[in-house]
This record gives sequence, structure tokens and C-alpha cells, in this order.
Amino acid sequence: MMKQMPNTLRPLRSITAFEKAIAESNEKVVLILKHSNSCDLSAMALDEVTQHVEQASSLTIYYLITVQSERKVSNEVSERLCIPHATPQIILVRNGKALWSASHLQITRETLREAEATHTQTATVPNT
Repeated sequence: MMKQMPNTLRPLRSITAFEKAIAESNEKVVLILKHSNSCDLSAMALDEVTQHVEQASSLTIYYLITVQSERKVSNEVSERLCIPHATPQIILVRNGKALWSASHLQITRETLREAEATHTQTATVPNT
């Protein structure tokens, strides 16, 4: 039996890659983490997200934006998804729309699990 590869946080480094992530949200839930390398709170959030991703569903795709190096991408995410910028911030996207977001101390493994479970279930229910 083959061991399943662990989920990873994929870097989101261009607007083209963000557009691809939006397209992927039509098939799966997409979680985008905005992270700052110079913020202790952001480091704590990254740790929470990383631990969540290690045990999370393969029904979700995870992306990471480092705001210092990818400012244009970060700004495009905020503008396109109508979510005011914060760092750290996580945004759950499904069908091209932001369905949930959290920032700062709201980013925990528990809140990620709850949000993902809620929106993954609704993502797999066929439209009738």
C-alpha cells in the first residue's frame, strides 16, 4: 500500500498562480495564508497552519503568500476576494469566492479544522 503524500503549503508567487488557485477552488477548497517574516504573531499562525496541513484533508489545497516578497499578489488577493488585508491572515476560497477568513490569534488548528470541515462538506454536496 502506497503512503499518501502529506499536504504542503505551496508558495503563491504571482498573480497568474493566484488565478490558477481561484480556478482550483471550483474543484476543491483552497486555503491561502498571508504571512509576514517579520512578525512573531505571524510565525505562530504559520506554525498552527503547518501543523494543521500535516494532518489535513486532501480535499483542500493550501497556499502561502509571504507578504514582504509578494506584495502585489497579497494586494490582488485582498482586492479580488473583497477581504481587507491583515497579516497573518487565512482565507478559505471555494468557487472563486472567499467563504471564511481569520486573522491574528484567530488562526488556530481548531478554527482551521472547523472551517475546512464546514466548507469541504458543502463543497462535495451536489447541486440539486
